[in-house]
Amino acid sequence: MTAGPKYEYRWADGVTVKKPIEVSAPKYVEYLMDWIEAQLDDESIFPQKLGSPFPGNFQDVVRTIFKRLFRVYAHIYHSHFQKIVSLKEEAHLNTCFKHFVLFTWEFRLIDKGELAPLQELVESILQC
Repeated sequence: MTAGPKYEYRWADGVTVKKPIEVSAPKYVEYLMDWIEAQLDDESIFPQKLGSPFPGNFQDVVRTIFKRLFRVYAHIYHSHFQKIVSLKEEAHLNTCFKHFVLFTWEFRLIDKGELAPLQELVESILQC
């Protein structure tokens, strides 16, 4: 799972996989979506009952979710963008990514350093 030659992302969830492991991009995305689903379904993290408090680590969990989702975008742009262009679907990808960037920027969900693989694209979006 890479985003160009400088960035490699390894998988670890801290529970079943404690030490980061090298996995393919499809496997990383599979692990990520399963992990996000488990986080969203965990009522101790995302309470379902009105008035239930959110845990002290709530923002950390949300930031990790968005950081890892960004990695998927970075991989798509670096490894599959030409295919997306050939399918004439780049406008859809760009729109989704723009909304993602603006949302994460507004709520400070991703550290600037994490955005490095798509720095130029992110900066062009934030200039709007």
